[in-house]
Amino acid sequence: ASRSVPVRGENNAATTRTKKITGRKRHVAVDTLGLVMMVVVHSASLQNHDGACFVLSRMKERFRRLQVVFADSAYGRNGLPGWVQEQFGWVLQTVLRPVGVKGFVVLPKRWIVERTFAWLARYRRTTRDYEKTNLSSEAFVHLAMIRLMAIRLARP
Repeated sequence: ASRSVPVRGENNAATTRTKKITGRKRHVAVDTLGLVMMVVVHSASLQNHDGACFVLSRMKERFRRLQVVFADSAYGRNGLPGWVQEQFGWVLQTVLRPVGVKGFVVLPKRWIVERTFAWLARYRRTTRDYEKTNLSSEAFVHLAMIRLMAIRLARP
């Protein structure tokens, strides 16, 4: 059976003139249940293409049976699908909006990652950029998911 994983990035806080802070992006790969498999946090000055390369490179060692990766339409640019096929042998399939549809549309596979970001937003340390380093920011994403999984396992 093929395994698939949705990947998407999120701008946590872009650089603003009023706040005088630099932003970070979180790129998250989740399984079909929405549980985090891999997270990469980097500065907001890097493009989504670069963040996806970081995530997928880290995933190569852990998830060897992976065959299909679903991604946001932003990851379909700059030759990323071809690079993923060449480097890892995986198919990077972008989830596109239906043609001619206006307004909000629930996109298949993409809502799984959006739901994960909503779960992460419920935890104080992952809602805003409190951390000094990218590694500690990644660690708090993992801690939030560990707490979420522990609560689910403890239910009768």
